[in-house]
Amino acid sequence: MLQSLGDAFSMLGALDHDVMAIAWLSLRVSLSAVLLGSLVAIPLGALLAIVTFPGRPLVVAVVNAFMGLPPVLVGLIVYLLLSRSGPLGALGLLFSPGAMIVAQTVLAIPLLAALTRQIVEDAHRELDEQLRSLRLDVWQRIRVLVFHLRFSLVVAVLAAFGRAISEVGAVLVVGGNIDGYTRTMTTAISLETQKGDLPLAIALGILLIAIVLVVNGTASAMRAYTMRLYP
Repeated sequence: MLQSLGDAFSMLGALDHDVMAIAWLSLRVSLSAVLLGSLVAIPLGALLAIVTFPGRPLVVAVVNAFMGLPPVLVGLIVYLLLSRSGPLGALGLLFSPGAMIVAQTVLAIPLLAALTRQIVEDAHRELDEQLRSLRLDVWQRIRVLVFHLRFSLVVAVLAAFGRAISEVGAVLVVGGNIDGYTRTMTTAISLETQKGDLPLAIALGILLIAIVLVVNGTASAMRAYTMRLYP
């Protein structure tokens, strides 16, 4: 174990090509998925927060329930959609980074939408009278609230990124864990551990922990900053 740990730190210190390539792919896929998910989920969550319509409690419950979607199930659904016989098979995305981005986006949207709805709804209760006095329409209210809550929403985005980059099931199903092409940190750790290549697995694990700690630390700092701005 000590030898493997020492070799792992040596690989990190030397910026081993395999480690850096796998880490870069993981970051690229997760960042892309969270960006795409944010473009859909933040407006959706804000809309659910301020608009009342028949069946709203059911929609909110479904969005909250989808936060706990099993990643492997999401991977299976995306696989069926992107397979050659599926409705999106013509895109040729299966077993590519694009398919992995799609899967992680599907996972990120419910989480981001649910967190956004809760954040915006709490603020909307306090600011509702002021917004009504300005006679803003729905989308104008959303823009105002999202800008006002931008720091809190960044924390939600960071939480989604933390989930995305540590996810293994969905990307393994739709990506295929192809060496040099679709192998992420989580899938590589699983494979290299099974193969007995512990130094590479440990190096990737250390790097993954470091990234998650940075993300969580940034989220905590943003949360503290937000509380100071809006006590």
